[in-house]
Amino acid sequence: MRKIIVTSALPYANGSIHLGHLVEYIQTDIWVRFQKMQGHEVYYVCADDTHGTPIMLKAEKEGISPETLIKKVHIEHSKDFYDFFVNFDNFYSTNSPENLELSQTVYKKLKQNKKIYSKMIEQFYDPVKEIFLPDRFIKGECPKCHAKEQYGDSCEICGATYTPTELINPTSSLSGSIPIKKKTEHYFFKLSKCESFLADWTSSGVLQQEAANKMKEWFKSGLSDWDISRDTPYFGFEIPDAPGKYFYVWLDAPIGYMASFKKLCKDKKINFEEFWNADSKTELYHFIGKDILYFHALFWPATLEYSGFRKPTKIFAHGFLTVNTEKMSKSRGTFITARSYLDYIKNPDYLRYYYAAKLNSTMEDIDLNLDDFLSRVNSDLVGKFINIASRTSGFIHKYFEGKLFLDDSRTHQEHISITQKCKNLDNQIKTLFESREYGRAIREIMHLADITNEYVNTKAPWMLAKDEFQHKMGSDLHVICSRSLEAFRTLSIYLTPVLPKLTSEIAKFFNEKEFKSFKDIDKKDITVNIYQHLLTRVEKKDIDMMIESSKEVLDKNIEPSKKLDDNQSTISIDDFMKIDLRVALIKEASFVEGADNLLRLLLDLNDGKSRQVFAGIKSKYNPDQLVGKLTVLVANLKPRQMKFGLSEGMVLAANDESEGPFILYPDQGAKPGMRIK
Repeated sequence: MRKIIVTSALPYANGSIHLGHLVEYIQTDIWVRFQKMQGHEVYYVCADDTHGTPIMLKAEKEGISPETLIKKVHIEHSKDFYDFFVNFDNFYSTNSPENLELSQTVYKKLKQNKKIYSKMIEQFYDPVKEIFLPDRFIKGECPKCHAKEQYGDSCEICGATYTPTELINPTSSLSGSIPIKKKTEHYFFKLSKCESFLADWTSSGVLQQEAANKMKEWFKSGLSDWDISRDTPYFGFEIPDAPGKYFYVWLDAPIGYMASFKKLCKDKKINFEEFWNADSKTELYHFIGKDILYFHALFWPATLEYSGFRKPTKIFAHGFLTVNTEKMSKSRGTFITARSYLDYIKNPDYLRYYYAAKLNSTMEDIDLNLDDFLSRVNSDLVGKFINIASRTSGFIHKYFEGKLFLDDSRTHQEHISITQKCKNLDNQIKTLFESREYGRAIREIMHLADITNEYVNTKAPWMLAKDEFQHKMGSDLHVICSRSLEAFRTLSIYLTPVLPKLTSEIAKFFNEKEFKSFKDIDKKDITVNIYQHLLTRVEKKDIDMMIESSKEVLDKNIEPSKKLDDNQSTISIDDFMKIDLRVALIKEASFVEGADNLLRLLLDLNDGKSRQVFAGIKSKYNPDQLVGKLTVLVANLKPRQMKFGLSEGMVLAANDESEGPFILYPDQGAKPGMRIK
């Protein structure tokens, strides 16, 4: 029996779980369920990643403490994972006493091993917000490949890592201002001194080949020492003996794997040291996205090596998710949250199945094609898999008291072979699940479903049932339906790691609490309950409604204008006179967190009160360009509650298919509050 810890990357506690996140958690959960069905001692742990400036700023924006925010998000994340049958043994928080203790222990051991030092550095500082800027709140041009709009720590285009001060033409994502450089003392981990160890470790087979090749590229350019500190204000753990300095979130976040497991150890009386000592004989597997490979394959093992803890057995990196071949988009409605999926599609097993059918052991991206999703789920699960039971179980209950006839000595080999083909695939399915080649496993299982359906079609039990002689125990009718259902049960066991919700219902149909092991496929004494409808087809209208509900509501002034033609509707002068167009002064303008296209404008009509408007003009304007300018406001538009707040009007802008939006400015002499006639 193997002893295994498995982790998924920690979800950040400032937003909802979406379908992109679920690729990883579903991939990991399938592997964990499979290992548990093999009889191994497996612990699947994870935690919310709760520290950092973004958490602090979001809490400030919502008028709550960071602790309140992360508690609220933890409840939401936990519910989403539970409803998608992602079965953590412990889902915890990095803002925990166990993580504080372990982070300080790791830091002190690194310091003892002369891997920590401090020095004065120049760091970007937002003069408007009066805060040192985290890497992810700085954007600019990549210094390596010159891609625009890249974050301050790494380039999403070429994969290069760098310091924020290396960015070309940097801007602050918080205020849109140009950050200034300011000196501060920071603490560093000597990653450059770990290069020999890391070169050997990353080429030892712990990484996929494509990941190991990526490591070689990074080694060529040399490893830089790692800045592990951040300045106050910061939500996180304070560094021992360094007032006002905090551990950078990427130091304590992976230690959160250890902390989550330590909490589980306390609750379940498990030996923590047995699993985390440097000489541990147990196994540790990390499932991560390829975008955080650098942290997990370099920083993390080096930290563990020089603080006296065990290193990962394997790190499994996966690719990104696209929807309909494109990056997930709020404006197109393809940035879909886990909860939105559950609200409209309902069944989590459909997505689990579709992802499994696409996943393999490489780092290649996978695409959620929504038309293919509908077709494949309806064809494979309803049309093939469930079809076996729905076409044969009724005869078993009607004529044979629900008992399957599985006596090989009294059954022709022709009938035995149909289930033997399913059982013979046992070792191959195990190998494919172990190696994370889920797509190949699904193809093999569905091929067996096709063979079983062909057997049912050829033998046509519905025709045999017309003959009363066939209603006797052991008749051809009894044998055909029994062997078909035995095959269905075997395939259900194979699919249990992928479809836990559905197969738990199938287990009840077979009078079992659950399918616990692949060894259970050899069971012979089987009775079935009355067949109940197990699955409904996915409907196109439900997918359409999910997409529509996920679209970010944009101001109508960014919709492409339509050319005037003879068929276009007209309005009367009376209709036009109802529109109250006013000159407005833009007092404030700011970015809207989480919005692809919107800016928030605070407008003054010279009437003693301000109006908030969300305008879809972010693609053309920096907020600083707009403050102090005049624009035209539809002042009597009914206020609209958007996800970002109440929008109390609309500013006018010009737009066509290729250019815009261009905000409209009144001519000189116009003043706030003037009505446009």
